[in-house]
Amino acid sequence: MALRACGFIVFRRLAGRIPPPGNIEYLLLQTSYGEHHWTPPKGHVDPGEDDLTTALRETKEEAGLGPEHLQVIEGFVHALHYEVRGRPKEVLYWLAELKDPGTAVTLSDEHWDYRWARLEEACALARYKDLQDTLRAAHRHLEVHQGKR
Repeated sequence: MALRACGFIVFRRLAGRIPPPGNIEYLLLQTSYGEHHWTPPKGHVDPGEDDLTTALRETKEEAGLGPEHLQVIEGFVHALHYEVRGRPKEVLYWLAELKDPGTAVTLSDEHWDYRWARLEEACALARYKDLQDTLRAAHRHLEVHQGKR
């Protein structure tokens, strides 16, 4: 059976002189274990838990951002498939905007750093092509729906 994890691509819109979509930054967390890779908040689905509940719980646990801080963006969910130690894994990412761009991130013990990054820097930090593709798909979704918020 495949491992399953769920999370959010969390973004914030910066106020000021930068026009959209250049005013969008994505939250990436750096793990405190393994290769210290950068990833959006995500985690394994607990027994009896639905996917979206997992994404909300994990984002709260890993970044201190709960449902009260996030606005889930309709129409975006992206699946990644890869192997971890020889076992298939599926990760589902939803897209959520941080309601107040100044809200503080509070890391769990699973991470030792975080960064808000524009798309290209986020993709460089992400390193893995499937995660880079997911970030780019999220950005395209935001560009297409920019005027509809």
